[in-house]
Amino acid sequence: PCPCGYFGDARGRCRCTPDQVLRYRQRLSGPLLDRIDLQIEVPAVPAEVLQQAADGEPSTLVRERVSAAHERQMQRQGKTNSRLGGKEIDAFCQPQPAAAALLRQAISRLDLSARAFHRLLKVARTIADIECSDTIEAQHVAEAIQYRRFAKD
Repeated sequence: PCPCGYFGDARGRCRCTPDQVLRYRQRLSGPLLDRIDLQIEVPAVPAEVLQQAADGEPSTLVRERVSAAHERQMQRQGKTNSRLGGKEIDAFCQPQPAAAALLRQAISRLDLSARAFHRLLKVARTIADIECSDTIEAQHVAEAIQYRRFAKD
């Protein structure tokens, strides 16, 4: 996220100026960033937390949900959401009205390109598939938007 690699570090190790961070981030072109579907910040985890037992769900349950979502995609369109083209996105990734309104807001406020718009739709479709939803709802779009926020900050 910055030249030294410690931007946002809780221990304050980053000494980069805002101008240095901005120049560093501008080295990545917008078209390149548009091709990255998930852009999130993952903070460092303290050693004492790493040594504790995990609170999350078991990997087997996550794997089952992902496999079921993959199967839904294959049955619906014969390929995964990530491989959908423009016309296929129009056919298989139509959001509900509230979700479409949220997408319009995101495009306007975050200054998203057409490519980013299509990628958001595919990620929202995948989130809906993981939740076994036949429709793309506003909460799916909101989650997809959250996964693209890091690079715009």
